[in-house]
Amino acid sequence: MTPNVLLEMAPHQAIEQILSEFGLTPDDLARALKANPRSVERWRVGGTYPQHGARNRLAELVALHHHIRETFSSPEAARTWIHTANRYLGGMTPADAMRVGRFDVVESALEALDSGVFL
Repeated sequence: MTPNVLLEMAPHQAIEQILSEFGLTPDDLARALKANPRSVERWRVGGTYPQHGARNRLAELVALHHHIRETFSSPEAARTWIHTANRYLGGMTPADAMRVGRFDVVESALEALDSGVFL
């Protein structure tokens, strides 16, 4: 995943979409981005912008968001998948994996689903 994905929209727009469509809380997002919740709130209102590592992690999350949107037919279906225990993820939900910054394993689970592996 590449940080260039983030350039498609402002960070505050990306954050709002991710929060609303993934059903994560701002604190969940802060953990996923390895950032202070107050920083995420400042990014969310457009007061400041994420720097370096947080910007790259947000770009990864935006890319994951795009993949999820392509995989599921509706935001509700995506949200259900995100919050349902997944055998591919060892019983964790994709949201749990995102909260700890493991976007790579969520991406792998999506790729398996896209390939027809239904666990």
